Amino acid sequence: MNTKVLYSAIFVAALAAGSYFAINRTSQPGGTGFDLSAQAQTAEEVDTSGIIEMTLGEEDAPVTVIEYASFTCPHCASFHANVFKKLKTEYIDTGKVHFIYREIYFDKPGLWAGMVARCAGPMRYFGITDAIYTEQAEWLKSRDLNGIHGDLRKLALKSGLDGEQVDACLGDADKAQAMYALFLKNAEADEVESTPTFIIDGEKHSNMSYEDFAEILDGKLEE
Repeated sequence: MNTKVLYSAIFVAALAAGSYFAINRTSQPGGTGFDLSAQAQTAEEVDTSGIIEMTLGEEDAPVTVIEYASFTCPHCASFHANVFKKLKTEYIDTGKVHFIYREIYFDKPGLWAGMVARCAGPMRYFGITDAIYTEQAEWLKSRDLNGIHGDLRKLALKSGLDGEQVDACLGDADKAQAMYALFLKNAEADEVESTPTFIIDGEKHSNMSYEDFAEILDGKLEE
């Protein structure tokens, strides 16, 4: 299927489902408290200008790496545990790579996790992202949407966020819709079909080991 058609179909199907991000938990503490079906728009109509691009490293670094990942993807969690930390130390922190992280939302928990990660702003984003990946198996273990939502809220509180702040973040319907629309636009533009996917100076790559990643980066740096 054409990537544009695929992601448009996801957007339409999600809207048709009635509440494509949230479960109705307005009567429970920490509930998301919104239903986006009342705000049905196409992805192109949603204002995504307020969604900040999350990045690490120097903007003028010689190589740019974009990672597309889902917080509910086990392969993404493995990459961040076993590959990303080395890449950050050897290439991002040393000024060789400008790293851009873009969230993919295949499910409601993935979006909720993205909302939690963004709750404290750009300065703390990657720290909370690391906690989300590190504890992925824990907050996903209930396999129940109510349980997952509650466990993500607990993770946010453990990460130092205020309860009212977390509830406000998880209940922000406009931001959720903008985040989802931006995901659709970016994923379509880069033809992302699985996670993690990496765009290295415009070239698309699938998941790989640190050694293979370093080999590609070193080759780019030598050009």
